[in-house]
Amino acid sequence: HMRFAVERLCALLRDTAHIALDGVCDQLVDCTVTPYLCRLDTPLSDVPYVRDLTNEQRALKEKEKGDWGKLTKEEKLALYRLAHKQSYCEMRQGSSEWKTVLGQWVDLSLMTLFFPPSVFGEVPHTLSPEWIEKQTQRMIDMQVNPIQGFSVYWDYEKKQWK
Repeated sequence: HMRFAVERLCALLRDTAHIALDGVCDQLVDCTVTPYLCRLDTPLSDVPYVRDLTNEQRALKEKEKGDWGKLTKEEKLALYRLAHKQSYCEMRQGSSEWKTVLGQWVDLSLMTLFFPPSVFGEVPHTLSPEWIEKQTQRMIDMQVNPIQGFSVYWDYEKKQWK
């Protein structure tokens, strides 16, 4: 078992080294930069949505510094989309996530109904009411744990539970 664990650990380290050397994980997150937030409680983020602008977007940002009356509706919308991912109405719009939740709930319900018989099989005979009754009577006859346990609750003179 130990040899298998060591081999597995070496394989994981080797794969991690290959990923680092191959550059598969080439997108690093800069934690010093404030992230863009698009939430209902903070609809206006402090930072713009698009940070790396193309040449067209830079030209549009320069045009933004001038008279806004000269901007077309499409240009104003493009400027808005540079600053914000969604409008407030789009944020408030419902998602289709409820379908996923409903599907998972149905899956879990079906598994709960159909898996126990196939996984656990039939209930053992030792859990039948007849067996439990016989087992209880045998424990009473043997006077099991007469100080603090089972037999404390049985009245041996009246032959009934106390």
